[in-house]
Amino acid sequence: MKLDTNNKKAVCVMSGGMDSTLSAYMMKKEGYEIVAVHFNYDQRTQTKELECFYKICDDLDVSNKYVLDLDFFKQLGASALTDKSIEVPTGGIEEGVPITYVPFRNGIFLSMAAAIAEKESAQVIAIGVVEEDSSGYPDCREFYIKSMQESINLGTKDETNIEIKMPLVHLQKSQIVTKALELEVPLKLTWSCYKNEQRACGVCDSCRLRLNGFKLAGEVDPVIYE
Repeated sequence: MKLDTNNKKAVCVMSGGMDSTLSAYMMKKEGYEIVAVHFNYDQRTQTKELECFYKICDDLDVSNKYVLDLDFFKQLGASALTDKSIEVPTGGIEEGVPITYVPFRNGIFLSMAAAIAEKESAQVIAIGVVEEDSSGYPDCREFYIKSMQESINLGTKDETNIEIKMPLVHLQKSQIVTKALELEVPLKLTWSCYKNEQRACGVCDSCRLRLNGFKLAGEVDPVIYE
């Protein structure tokens, strides 16, 4: 895809997962130059996610990448994603906020992305939050992200005006699958599993949501499962 000539930039928070990947491809289609940001925070599948991030950036032809290492979340614990003494649930979608919620993760990620956006003179931060299919994570809600946008613009230079785009926030997982296929997003390069790095487990919340999305969309997930 050719970029517009007005040098629009979007800082894309990219985990290596399906949602954030689709969000980045949507920004590319809208003519933004992608500034890719990935966080290593000692999550269980850190190595796999980083590998996926680099492969997706290659496919998107992204040259401007930030990979940020955070040991804070491991020290904090309190989540099955960062504390290996807590088992990742495999019995189905949990009620309320699940144990895989990482405290205020998206708020911290967005704050760091805002610093990058201001430095890069980017107009947009893009994040692949999904409100309806988000497993009950409070930091995936639209009104919360909008409040972060207001705070970011209050706390940056007067000439800085950043919009946080969340193009998937009202979509269901099946609609995300369909949209990704329409845009020829290489879903085989994405990773959603909370537990494994070789073959996806197929039974954690994230795998269940992904597999159900493919099923409802009438498509086959190219990722290999146990």
